[in-house]
Amino acid sequence: MTMQEAIALQPTWVGHWLSVLFFCAFILPAALLIWKQTRLTAIVIVISSVTAGFATARLYDAVGYVKLLGLPHIIFWTPVAIYLIVQLRKPDMPKLPRMIMIVVLGAITISLAFDYSDVLRYLLGDRTPLEGTI
Repeated sequence: MTMQEAIALQPTWVGHWLSVLFFCAFILPAALLIWKQTRLTAIVIVISSVTAGFATARLYDAVGYVKLLGLPHIIFWTPVAIYLIVQLRKPDMPKLPRMIMIVVLGAITISLAFDYSDVLRYLLGDRTPLEGTI
């Protein structure tokens, strides 16, 4: 079973959430390329998201659809979340890119809350494949 097939077996809200997350982690950051002071931020977000996505797919190939799949997000997005907080504290940040970064940070933070919980549960012994993928 492919990762996309495993995701399709999850509750509907999971697919909707992944669509929102995709938009916030890949599409929305591209808008930050418009402003000179947020171009590096856009590149950092997109590169970390692509890397996390690639690593998640490889991890799925290795271990299946288990709670450990949040680990690449933790590794690559935790530093991005911290970086975004630092960027948002800059007083000269224009309003629209600030709002974009807040939305991106919100989505990443929500994802990380799920990811930290799932990875911790996996490390504590909950290694059962997610429902519908067994």
